[in-house]
Amino acid sequence: MRITKLEPIILHAPVTRGGIADSTHSITHWGAPGVAIHTDTEHVGYGFSGTHAHLPTDKLITSCITDAFGPLLLDEDPRDVRGLWEKLYRQSEIYWVGRCGITHLALGAIDIALWDLKCKAQGLPLWKVLGGHASNKVEAYNTDGGWLNWSMEDLVSDCKRMIEEEGYRAVKIKVGGDSGTEDLRRVEAVRQALGPEVRIMTDANGRWPLPVAIQLGSRLADYDITWIEEPIAFDDTMGHKRLAESISTPIAMGEQLYEAFRFRDFIQAGAVHYVQPDIVRLAGITEWWQVADLAHSFNLPVVPHVGDMAQVHQHLCIAHPACGLLEYIPWLRDWMKHPAEVVDGFFTTPDYPGAGMEPTPEALETINQL
Repeated sequence: MRITKLEPIILHAPVTRGGIADSTHSITHWGAPGVAIHTDTEHVGYGFSGTHAHLPTDKLITSCITDAFGPLLLDEDPRDVRGLWEKLYRQSEIYWVGRCGITHLALGAIDIALWDLKCKAQGLPLWKVLGGHASNKVEAYNTDGGWLNWSMEDLVSDCKRMIEEEGYRAVKIKVGGDSGTEDLRRVEAVRQALGPEVRIMTDANGRWPLPVAIQLGSRLADYDITWIEEPIAFDDTMGHKRLAESISTPIAMGEQLYEAFRFRDFIQAGAVHYVQPDIVRLAGITEWWQVADLAHSFNLPVVPHVGDMAQVHQHLCIAHPACGLLEYIPWLRDWMKHPAEVVDGFFTTPDYPGAGMEPTPEALETINQL
C-alpha cells in the first residue's frame, strides 16, 4: 500500500440551537479541517482537526497538511504510522517555525488518517488494533446542555432531560461568567434539580485569575462537583499547582496543551487530577497515546477532551486502561458515516474498520460550498 494523494477537506457543522457560548467564545459552527489520504488500493484514510469554523484559519491548517507535510508522505506506506509521525515532526521544515498550534493540528489530522488506513487495511476497528477488548465500557458525560448562554431555566431543563430521558449519569456545565455569584447559583440549581447521585463537572475555559479560582473553586465543594476544568490560564503550571493545593475540588485540564512535554510538567507538579488530552492538539493518536501512558503511570484517570472527536476518542478509551469516561457533544454526528452512539449513558462499541472519521457523501458535497 502506497500513498498517492492528499486531498484537503474543510467541514463546517452547525452547533446546538444555532449558537453556544462558554466563558471566552461564542460560535455558531464547528470547523473540521482535515485530509483524505488516498492510496493505490481501494482504501482512503480520513482525519480531521477541530476549530471554531474560521475559514482563513482552517485553510492555513489544510495548506500545512498538503503543502508542508504532503510531499514527505507521497509514495510512503501509510501503515508505518509511528515512523511517519517522527518523519513529519522532525524532518519537515515546519519543525523550525512551530511545533504546536496550526502545525500540530495539521500533523494530528494526518496521523488520524494514517491510523484510519492502517485499521482499514486490516479490516479492524481502531480499538482492536490498539489492543482493546469489547468488554471495556466507556461512560459518557454530556456537555451540550450546559452552555453559558443558556438561561437558568434552560440549563436546568436540559440537564434534567439528559438524565431522565437520555440516560446520562454525568453532565458538565460552563462557569466563568461575568459574576462568580451567578456561576455558583447555576451550579446550585443544577445540583438541586439532579440530586446527589448524578456527577456534575464544571468548566471555566481558563477565564479566572488565580485568586478568583481559589475563592470560587473552594465553594464548589459545597455542591460535590467532580472537577473544575481549566480554571485558570491554560499554560500556567505553577498557578494550577497552587490552586490544587488550595481547594479540595479536583482539577481537570489538558485540551489546550499541544505537546506531551507540557503534560509531563503538569503531572509532575501535581497540578492536574483528571488528564484531558485531545488528539487534535496533540498531533494525533500517536502522541495522545504517549500522554495516556504517562498519566496512567501516575495513577491518574484520562478523560479525553472530545473536541467533537468522540468517534476516535471512544476507540482510544476502549483500548487504554487509564480511560473509562468520555465527553459527548453531538455536533458532527450527522456529518460522519459512523457517528459515536450513546445508549443508557455508555458509548456503544464500534464494529466498523477504521478510526470512525469518514464523512458521509452528503458532508463531502459541502466542501466546495465554503
